Amino acid sequence: MVSRVPEVIAQLVALGEADKELHGVRVSDGPEVTGDAALDWLIVGFDGDPSGDFEAAQSTSVGTDLGAGREEDWQVTVAAIAQRGDTDVVTARARAYEIGGRVAAWLQADPALGLPSLQAGIGATRLTQDQTDRGAQAVLLMTVAGRAFTY
Repeated sequence: MVSRVPEVIAQLVALGEADKELHGVRVSDGPEVTGDAALDWLIVGFDGDPSGDFEAAQSTSVGTDLGAGREEDWQVTVAAIAQRGDTDVVTARARAYEIGGRVAAWLQADPALGLPSLQAGIGATRLTQDQTDRGAQAVLLMTVAGRAFTY
C-alpha cells in the first residue's frame, strides 16, 4: 500500500530537529526507550502515553480520475509535552502550547511541509494536565491532518 504518512512523519521530525526555537525540547519520532531526563518533548507519531494504544497515524484513500493515483486523507498524532519540577500547571500548560505553536507555525508557513501534492494543517487539539512524581505536566495532543496524492 502506498501512503504519504511515513514521509509526513519524517518531515515533521526533521522540522522539529531543525527548529532553533525548540532549544531544550527533545524531538522524537514516535515512542523511544531512553533515560533522557528532558522535561519538554515534541513527539511525532505518538501521544506520549506509555499505557496507551501507540497509534501514530490513520489514513483513508480513494482512487482519482487522474489515472493510477490515489487521494489520501491522513491524520498524524503529535504530542507537545511540558513537565515541571514543581506544581505550577499554569507554566507547564503555557510551555506545551508554546511547543505546539511551533508545529502550527511550520504549517502556516508551508501547508505542504515542503512535500509535493500535499496540504496539511492542525485538525484538532486536546489538552491534558496532571500532577506527577516529576511535578506538573501538560500534554497538548495535536492532530496534524491533511490530504495528499499518491502515485
